[in-house]
Amino acid sequence: MATEKRQLTAHDWAAAALTAMGRGGAAAVAVEPLSKVLGATRGSFYWHFSSRGDLVRAALALWERRETEDVIAWVEAVDGPRERLRTLLLGALRRTSGPSAEVELALQASVDDPDVAEALARVTARRLEYLAAQFAALGHDDADARERAVMAYSAFLGHTQLVHATPSLAPSGDDLAGYADRWIARLTEDAPVPAVGGAR
Repeated sequence: MATEKRQLTAHDWAAAALTAMGRGGAAAVAVEPLSKVLGATRGSFYWHFSSRGDLVRAALALWERRETEDVIAWVEAVDGPRERLRTLLLGALRRTSGPSAEVELALQASVDDPDVAEALARVTARRLEYLAAQFAALGHDDADARERAVMAYSAFLGHTQLVHATPSLAPSGDDLAGYADRWIARLTEDAPVPAVGGAR
């Protein structure tokens, strides 16, 4: 007796589209190939989405949630801004290879797609806002906190590209924690001593 196939959800389609983006950017999202990958019909696609553009936007929303909002929620469980910065940077550096990094790089290369450009702008602004808030909690004024946030984010993007292009030249393994610590030390130097009880 044949087993009935599981009914696909919009999330299944979005996740498959996001995987395709990691391999070939936004242009790699096409209904027919994804239907074959998922073992589904085009009818399944149109049950959830009215167009390919809707699917692309759903995949980008999934990426935004996974790689930004979920990460921020995870880091928020860490006590204190300096430790949150270290945890965030070290976690980001450890994710500069594999599927997450592939999607990040592919989206950066697909910025000519309006939907991708909009998602990248939104995600970058959110990430920089969160980083700047951590530096501000350490006592830096708004302009300085923003500058340090940009430097930290640039370190992440640069490391991602370095691992992608010339992995043998990038810190890895046991060296990565020390590398992250030195980055955080440089980025937080000259921070005023927090008030009694520490900055939270």
